Amino acid sequence: MVDWGQLPEIGVVTVLVCAFASVSRQSHAPLSSLWLTGWIMIVLHFVAFMFLPTPGILGTLALFLGLSALVWAGVLFMWAAVPYRHKHLSLLMLVGLLLLNSTYIALIAAQPSWNNALTLVAALIGIFPLAITLPFLRQINHPHRWTLVGLYASLSAFLLVFQHRPGNGVDMAENALLFTVYSGCALLFWESHRRATVGAVITTAGFFAWASVFVIAPLMEAFTPQFHVESEVWNLPKYLVAVGMILLLLEAQIERSIYLALHDELTGLPNRRLFQDRLASALERARRSSSQAALMVIDLDHFKEVNDTMGHHTGDLLLQHVASVFTSRIRHSDTVARTGGDEFSMILESPISHADADLVGESLLQLLKEPLMLENHAVRIGASFGIAIFPQDAQDMESLFIAADLRMYDEKHEATRQVTADDFSLADASET
Repeated sequence: MVDWGQLPEIGVVTVLVCAFASVSRQSHAPLSSLWLTGWIMIVLHFVAFMFLPTPGILGTLALFLGLSALVWAGVLFMWAAVPYRHKHLSLLMLVGLLLLNSTYIALIAAQPSWNNALTLVAALIGIFPLAITLPFLRQINHPHRWTLVGLYASLSAFLLVFQHRPGNGVDMAENALLFTVYSGCALLFWESHRRATVGAVITTAGFFAWASVFVIAPLMEAFTPQFHVESEVWNLPKYLVAVGMILLLLEAQIERSIYLALHDELTGLPNRRLFQDRLASALERARRSSSQAALMVIDLDHFKEVNDTMGHHTGDLLLQHVASVFTSRIRHSDTVARTGGDEFSMILESPISHADADLVGESLLQLLKEPLMLENHAVRIGASFGIAIFPQDAQDMESLFIAADLRMYDEKHEATRQVTADDFSLADASET
């Protein structure tokens, strides 16, 4: 016997999963694959429950697979909200909870009279998270971990008290397990996404509603059996969560697009567009306060040779290293940007003088003269810089750029002439 009434639910969830997969494929969010796996588990849950009315071993297997898939989806959603999920201890916690939850479901699905086994697994459900947490507090001591420990300790206590209750003890245990998993999703997701975006609010509210189903539905069945609620109503929170997660992925794509429009993708530094906006703001602040602001333009030497001889990958590593050096050597109030292929620009805000800006430039040049090891390649480069001070050297942004560029090229030409003169002097000495 098959419950064909599950087909509409399977169809709706499958459409949502396909939409989710389409959005996640375009998304760079690291959570999208975990969320997608969770939703595939939800589809499996509905498919398994089609065979729930089947008598015998097939019905028992359907109950086990359906409940396990629902629990696995919730545990994956919880794990996706954990910021330290890639640590070995977190992976161990994930595997342990999945196995314990599945074992408990197998016991209540196959033979509820196995009291000793149920008691043992119920106790382990509370003991295991605590045993993984306490000895390793120095490695992981995060509110998410304690939320998880508290939830499963409470679940363990509830199961030990009510799971052997005659009549509805098994049903109470099953609903308590599902309530714990999905209330955990709600709490961990809320702790991880404390922002007032539409996607975050809808997803968090959906998880809370999803968890409440496992409390409200059995209470209504016990105390108001005359009121029948269709299963589609109880499934609405699932759809709410799915829509919220899709919105979160779309919001992440929009945020990334905005970021890439204003930042250099290779180095993460502001690009020319954002740099010009910040320079305009810095000049306006200096104008209002009758202070100074410095624009520094830095052009790397021999970058083309690095690309040609060692490859573009090494050139990219070099640019990333230079960006890291520059960022670490300026004040938080200042700005460094990549404004060209091998050109970097800086805004040095008040208090600043021409002498101060020269000192900053010289210190950066000294750092760039040191040999760098990039993937077993020793790279030695130099740089030339030009500085223009507002308002002494120029009164507007465009003129300031021109003044800084001219001084940078003058310095580069002077360095080239010096190298040529040194080479000529060495040639004369050898002839003599």
